[in-house]
Amino acid sequence: MDKMNNNRGFTIIEMMTVIAIIGILATIAAPSFQRSVIRAKEASLRNSLFVLRDVLDQYYADHGDYPESLEVLTQKKYIRNVPEDPFTRSEETWIFIPPEGEGLSGIYDIHSGSNKISLYGTPYNEW
Repeated sequence: MDKMNNNRGFTIIEMMTVIAIIGILATIAAPSFQRSVIRAKEASLRNSLFVLRDVLDQYYADHGDYPESLEVLTQKKYIRNVPEDPFTRSEETWIFIPPEGEGLSGIYDIHSGSNKISLYGTPYNEW
């Protein structure tokens, strides 16, 4: 009789209840986590575009022409390395916009190479 009263532990019902509660909480938290990851990538893209556009303007002010590639900017020490597009995870997918006007060539503006839509409803390749 003493052995029956000293049995300690959880019943299967208690274990199933705890697992169900953890599952519900994980289901609620997952979309919020995914959205925060996308926001972080968007902030990284915004920052990369700002820096690259600023460097393109600095190069133009110094040389009177736009660079032919982003590698020129690293060779001339305007940037340490070409940033990676956070959505395509590549340095090679940037979209280059040439300057308008006669006699100008090179990279005037830059956009993301991603076809995805931002949380604000605009495509990343239009930023």
